[in-house]
Amino acid sequence: MNILLVYPEMPDTFWAMKHLLKVVGKKASYPPLGLMTVAAMLPDEWQQQLVDLNVHDLRDDHLQWADFVFLSAMNVQESSAQEVIERCNRAGVKIVAGGSLFTHEYDRFPGVDHFVLNEAEITLPEFLQDLEAGAPKPIYKVGSYADVHTTPLPRFDLIDMEDYLYAIVQYSRGCPYMCDFCDVTALFGRKPRTKTNEQIISELEDIRHSGNTDLILFADDNLIGNKRILKDELLPALIEWRKKVKPEFFFATQLTINLADDDELMQLMLDAGFRHIFVGIETPEEESLVHSRKKQNTRRDLLDNIYKLQGAGFIISGGFIVGFDTDTPTIFQRQIDLIQNSGIVLPIVNVLKAPPGTELFDRMKNEGRLLEKFGFSEADTNIVPEIGDETLFTGFKHLIDHIYTPESSYRRIRQFFNTYQFPKTNVRIKSSFRWKNLLIFLRIILLLGIRSNSRLYFWKLLGWSVLKAPKHIDKAVLFAIMIHQMFGTYHQLIPRVNARIRKKAA
Repeated sequence: MNILLVYPEMPDTFWAMKHLLKVVGKKASYPPLGLMTVAAMLPDEWQQQLVDLNVHDLRDDHLQWADFVFLSAMNVQESSAQEVIERCNRAGVKIVAGGSLFTHEYDRFPGVDHFVLNEAEITLPEFLQDLEAGAPKPIYKVGSYADVHTTPLPRFDLIDMEDYLYAIVQYSRGCPYMCDFCDVTALFGRKPRTKTNEQIISELEDIRHSGNTDLILFADDNLIGNKRILKDELLPALIEWRKKVKPEFFFATQLTINLADDDELMQLMLDAGFRHIFVGIETPEEESLVHSRKKQNTRRDLLDNIYKLQGAGFIISGGFIVGFDTDTPTIFQRQIDLIQNSGIVLPIVNVLKAPPGTELFDRMKNEGRLLEKFGFSEADTNIVPEIGDETLFTGFKHLIDHIYTPESSYRRIRQFFNTYQFPKTNVRIKSSFRWKNLLIFLRIILLLGIRSNSRLYFWKLLGWSVLKAPKHIDKAVLFAIMIHQMFGTYHQLIPRVNARIRKKAA
């Protein structure tokens, strides 16, 4: 049996980091971990190829070779996934599809032959058994959650890590919180389920031996969703492993702002090698946080929490949202003030969306406020906003005008260095000279310091760092690339926002 695993292309959003990738000479941000894990569950005697459309083109000879195409996608990849489905249908290749895009609305994809939904650890074995018997069903879905202790080691041999900006693992699935705009609990439940220490370290060892990454993302919905097991099991194991093998990479992850409430947990994470964290801050408006059930962000000084995390040694990327029902026209300037004062290097601002399967989606549908067709960029929404389209999109344009330009980003990065401190930890990250890093640096100088229209701020940031914060020059270079990424995304967003404003005015 010949199996072609296909990962659709990511559109040009912040998460794709396409402008950053061009500067550092990489093809995609991260490998398709879900498909690599599914590949490990297939029979050993089957032949497999993995085509990541963010890295390679899908060729006709790929489809001619394949008996089945296994397709996995998130909602944001729908456009590319539809193109893959159409090509497979024309080529007469059967499709097996899974992932969050298909889980809640599989009936929108009539071109797919078999849906293997929810978590593959449960549904894939049943499909494989039926396939062997010659009677596979159209749909496989369950209402239970998988035991991730059974999850196999992903097939890293199917990809080339040189193509990717960073590597990826997943320790837990699920989140204890019930934010009404988030589909995590609908997909994976409220009780975080965790792999064993041995599973994670085996995955890290596979990546370490490849020697081709400086950063590994723990792609958890909320890494600190189960603080007890994190403190008692994973973090101590990672610390001991790091002391023993001295890997040359840091960790990044996604978590909630209440990490700032737990000094012990912060220190353990820093000792384990975590440096970059994505935090869903969402809004400074308390009423909007309560209304959206983001209660873990309430009754706290968000700015003070951000400063505390940065002062401990974390580099924060922050998620922000406008378009809540409780928002007023003042929210846009309030968001600007919070973002600029926070020093968060990479703020990702979205207009509120209601993903299928969420409480918000059901409410919008019941209220007749759900739009059927919409895109997935930061400026898109599938909701008819209470604040009104014109106010929302004019305010969103004002917001991004004041945070994503090189000048605004430069000022915010200066603010970051006012609060950031090196982590106080005895567990050091090993570093060694690599020729490829020198070549990347020279490429950065050429593209950002010479050719870029925002080169003034590249040199201002590096010059300021040399004079005022010489020990942070490496971060200044990284943040200069982030300025380039933010400005590139800003240019991509503006036409979409202007189109929405003109459409409403007409």
